Amino acid sequence: MQLTVARVGKAHGLRGEVALDLRTDDPEARLAVGAELPTEPADAGPLVVASVRVHQGRWLVRFEGVGDRTAAEALRGTQLVVEVEESDEEDAWYSHELAGLRAESTDGTELGRVEGLEEAPAHDLLVLREPDGTRTLVPFVRAIVPVVDVPGGRVVLDPPGGLLASDADRLDVATPEEG
Repeated sequence: MQLTVARVGKAHGLRGEVALDLRTDDPEARLAVGAELPTEPADAGPLVVASVRVHQGRWLVRFEGVGDRTAAEALRGTQLVVEVEESDEEDAWYSHELAGLRAESTDGTELGRVEGLEEAPAHDLLVLREPDGTRTLVPFVRAIVPVVDVPGGRVVLDPPGGLLASDADRLDVATPEEG
């Protein structure tokens, strides 16, 4: 399986550096000088890290053969990927492990299918496709997603009222009395 390590952002300066949007918890190892990274799309790489530095909290990288701003800008949006095995950590999953899992409520009612995982500043979000086609982002926290059963092909959700589109049918809306 391929895992996205980073996405190439905008060019930085005139000498071919690019800012990276990191998707890894170990950038020092994944982005070490000399590391060769396959890319998505594949025809953009592989890219070899020539230099790396952190500037004002942003990771800036220069790749071999990318010597100017024009070449760096051409890489924008390219994903840097690595081959990975299934996660063996408890309570840690890759997006590809979650994609396709059935989402059900605590009483077993089907709520949709997990399409993937999105990173957000506070916590990750499950991307849920509800039965009516609505795309819903569900906070991936234990209080709302108490069970992740990858071998069983399911996640259990205990969402607060109003989080899911299907909740709209069940919510009672109070209207002010006319007077």
